[in-house]
Amino acid sequence: MRKLCFNPKTPSFALARNSPSSPQSLISSPTPPRLSFSEPGSVVDEDTFMEEAEAIILKWNPDSSAYAKVTSLFYEDKSEAKHYINCVNQLHQTMHSLISHSPSSHKLVLAHNLMQIAMKRLKKEFYQILCMNRAHLDPESVSARSSRTSANSSSSDCDDDFAAEDDDIRVAGDSITEVEQVSSGAMADLKLIADCMVSSGYAKECVSVYIIIRKSIIDEGIYRLGVEKLSSSRTNKMDWEVLDLKIKSWLEAVRIAVRTLFNGERILCDNVFSYSDSVRESCFAEISRDGASLLFGFPELVAKTKKSSPEKLFRVLDMYAVASELLPEIESIFSSDYNSAVRSQVLTSLQRLTESAQFLLTEFESTMQKDSSKTAVNGGGVHSLTIQTMNYLAILADYVNVLSDIFPREWLPLPKSSSLPESYLYSPESDYSASMPALTVRMAWLILVLLCKLDGKAKHCKDVSLSYLFLANNLWYVVARVRSSNLQYVLGDDWITKHEAKAKRFVANYEKIAWGEVASSLPENPAAAEARAVFENFNLKFEVAYRKQNSFVVADRELRDEIKGSIARSIVPRYREWYNALLASVGSVRDLTVREIVTFTPQDIENYLANLFFFGTSSSSVSSSSVTSSPLRRWS
Repeated sequence: MRKLCFNPKTPSFALARNSPSSPQSLISSPTPPRLSFSEPGSVVDEDTFMEEAEAIILKWNPDSSAYAKVTSLFYEDKSEAKHYINCVNQLHQTMHSLISHSPSSHKLVLAHNLMQIAMKRLKKEFYQILCMNRAHLDPESVSARSSRTSANSSSSDCDDDFAAEDDDIRVAGDSITEVEQVSSGAMADLKLIADCMVSSGYAKECVSVYIIIRKSIIDEGIYRLGVEKLSSSRTNKMDWEVLDLKIKSWLEAVRIAVRTLFNGERILCDNVFSYSDSVRESCFAEISRDGASLLFGFPELVAKTKKSSPEKLFRVLDMYAVASELLPEIESIFSSDYNSAVRSQVLTSLQRLTESAQFLLTEFESTMQKDSSKTAVNGGGVHSLTIQTMNYLAILADYVNVLSDIFPREWLPLPKSSSLPESYLYSPESDYSASMPALTVRMAWLILVLLCKLDGKAKHCKDVSLSYLFLANNLWYVVARVRSSNLQYVLGDDWITKHEAKAKRFVANYEKIAWGEVASSLPENPAAAEARAVFENFNLKFEVAYRKQNSFVVADRELRDEIKGSIARSIVPRYREWYNALLASVGSVRDLTVREIVTFTPQDIENYLANLFFFGTSSSSVSSSSVTSSPLRRWS
């Protein structure tokens, strides 16, 4: 028996969808080359073939055989199933021959009736195989054992399919599981039936069964992944916490859906309907359309919601990142014109996410601008606006790759004329230039807006030294937050260096205003004749300054130690000189003169300065009681 080879010509799906109702209608399907049906090497005439064909087809006719009604051809005997398929293919060829040479022959009517019976049988077998192997043909198993490339390049030779499948199962033996063996066998059987039915012009009957079974698997898979159908109105009515949970669920589901569910169904469909490109693509489009629309339409719903939450921007960026990452795979799986709507939905969702992210970032800036609090934090500490803004920007910097896509330079409409305070140290021109990346420009601008808001709050401080300490505290926090996050890579070392220098200038101004008079109260050249006046002046200045500055706060330990060290270096050495000079002139610390004019020893000064900027601690205040209880006072 010669090998069965299908004609490579692919029937149009438009024709395949119309089942032949008469012998003449079969002329629309392709004509495979003629072959012998009996034993290999033998040639039989049409009468003999028709008898053999009628015998095997009627044997498996469920309407005339109780045995055929309850027995599966493909599960009962694979060699018989192979024999049956070969018979049907040969019958199709015979019908083409009869139509060409004897269109009025009674054999054509018989052949047509037998073909109808055979197609009904194969449709039933196709349905049974799909149903009985539902678990073995799950997308995860299929995607794990196959690839679309191998499916597309597989031979359409049904004899080779049987032999290769049997050999694969025998040879693989120890390397594949029983489930994979069953899956491979089922896929081969489905492909054999589909090839036969499609080539015979019965694609519609075959595809309709496939769609019923496999579409339900995709829809069920999407549901099990936690993606449900939502309307725009329902989404808008959800609390943010509920919507946030659904977004997180979608983020986990979409990768599985694309790489396992849709990819597995793509592979299975390609394998089963490899005979016809149009049938394959239209069938996959039909089974995947609803599930894909539901899955890939969800980001658009989220983007359109009017929910306002600080976390929404990050969720939008998460969805954009995942969708962008999966886009090449989505375009590969849904590559045909039949799936253009799916690809269009994905691109639309990406566009809506882009627009939403741009709007949310603009809204974030607007919220900063509208901050109405006019006072600085008590004690000049770090303002809550600074903490919230920098935490937000630090997290935002983790999305640097996504942000680079979403925020191109042409989207950056920074103000041409700034409304920022003219007296402020900062200016937009100093924070960015035309040569900088778009994301750097946007981040620098947002921090500039924050710093200018802080400058406005500092102006409402009643004490000038406090305003400088407030600015120093907050700018130092900003720089530290930039250093400890991906903002350092977005803004660059130059930005960090420049703003760190500005923070130090704020510190220098604070020290000059807060402690300048204390330091200047100690002339450089100690003279015994001036000791009383100098010490009395210093005592007064130091106590006033300390009482005021002791209520101030420096939250950052490094900055706190640096400021205290700088203040101590400007006061303690010079005070020690005067203290030692006085002792040298009178000879003893217990001298009445010393006890009358000296309130603090140099060590006392060091201790008091060391306790600065711990607002609220009992050990850090200079009160009248602490002055009278100093070591010098206790000597009397």
